[in-house]
Amino acid sequence: MLLQPPHLKKGDRIYILSTARKITVREIAPAVETFKQWGLEVTVGETIGKQDNQYAGTDTERLQDFQQAVDDPSVKAIICARGGYGTVRMMDGINYDNFMKHPKWIVGFSDVTYLHTHISNNIGIQSIHSLMPVQFPKGTPEAIETLRKELFGEKNSYDIPFHTLNRKGDANGILIGGNLSILYSITGTRSGMNTFGKILFLEDIDEYRYHVDRMMINLKRSGKLQDLAGVIVGSFSEIKDNAIPFGKDAYEIVAEHLQAYNYPVCFGFPAGHLPDNRALVIGKTYNLSVVSSGVKIS
Repeated sequence: MLLQPPHLKKGDRIYILSTARKITVREIAPAVETFKQWGLEVTVGETIGKQDNQYAGTDTERLQDFQQAVDDPSVKAIICARGGYGTVRMMDGINYDNFMKHPKWIVGFSDVTYLHTHISNNIGIQSIHSLMPVQFPKGTPEAIETLRKELFGEKNSYDIPFHTLNRKGDANGILIGGNLSILYSITGTRSGMNTFGKILFLEDIDEYRYHVDRMMINLKRSGKLQDLAGVIVGSFSEIKDNAIPFGKDAYEIVAEHLQAYNYPVCFGFPAGHLPDNRALVIGKTYNLSVVSSGVKIS
């Protein structure tokens, strides 16, 4: 298990910022109100409301805002307001010296997969894959509650209905992964995944079916699938097809490329680009049990 940052308590300070796409104060207002109801002190970062084309400020401005939150020991969690694209453009400038001295939760998903994977693989600190402030208005109460539980150190466990593409079995392992497109893009970089003995989580949105196939082949050919303990597949939302049909949907494509391995696989976990985006801790050890009646993740 990786190092776990201290869980939050009432009165703790959290910092909301954007490492990627622009976002307004109004858009995060429902999340700010919810965090305050949880008893937290909320600081809104300088990137909220800034704009540089599609980004929440320039690369330098986003880096400075993130670095400020990382370096401030009074900040107990950094909440990424939204995804989009842009996190990778500032990643190589981050100094993690103070983060290693004063670990804190980094929260988000999608484009935030860059941070999750780099931090877990290179620094050895856990982080939370969950819905972000931009999604709070449409997020299910269950998804929001799972984030609260993870931040405050309460246990989450999940019972998932059986899916016909599941592969039965039991696994224990540290959870890694996130957005498939991001994982594909960092293969071969110093932010890439160490997959040996791990449970891999995958989700994605707005891709073509053939590209899902291409990305899974990349993970297979780079050896990222062969030594896993198990796989959890979340939502693949708004996946497109060409005029000439690919012939398989996203889940069938993923299942095809996992056929050569013997570990358990769970399809249909409620996480990703959907309102019911349940929280998972990247770097935490999970038990994955897949049986004919369903799936338990604890």
